[in-house]
Amino acid sequence: MPDSIDASDAMIDNWTKRLEENAARYQALADRMQDQSVTERSKDGTVQVTVDSRGLLKNLVIAEAASGKRMAEVSAQVMQLVQRAQARIPELLQQAMTETTGTGDQAAVEIVREAQSTFPQPPPEPEPAFPEPDRVRRFLPEDSDDQRTPPPAPPAPPAPPQPPRRRRPVDNDDDDDFGGPILS
Repeated sequence: MPDSIDASDAMIDNWTKRLEENAARYQALADRMQDQSVTERSKDGTVQVTVDSRGLLKNLVIAEAASGKRMAEVSAQVMQLVQRAQARIPELLQQAMTETTGTGDQAAVEIVREAQSTFPQPPPEPEPAFPEPDRVRRFLPEDSDDQRTPPPAPPAPPAPPQPPRRRRPVDNDDDDDFGGPILS
């Protein structure tokens, strides 16, 4: 019977050692992912976003050059960039897992799968939904004189006041009690 107790102790020690090793690898993975972030920039460079490994927005930079854009366009661009950055998180997680826990671990595979469902690939970039506004109404300094419409004509001067209408003299020849004609 002592052999079975020694074998049981060895088996428990072996499990404990593997659990501790796995815990250390997962802690290394967590530590590594804690410091990860993803940055995406718009094609024209006017908007830049950074998200952390949990997908939370950590930094947003909007360049002065974006001031000429419509705010609806800028906000749509911010949201699209956040989605693109978040969609790269599963890739970072997969890379960190390969280096820390290995790719054969079923728990690691499930963690990546969960990240992929949480942060799916964004839809393809749509064509600009906001057409360039009419330059005539924007009054930008780069507009040339030939593109501008002439200023509106000044309003016409007010008409001179009409002289007061004269009343017809009252005919007092009537003998009625009303003091004047009924119809004037």
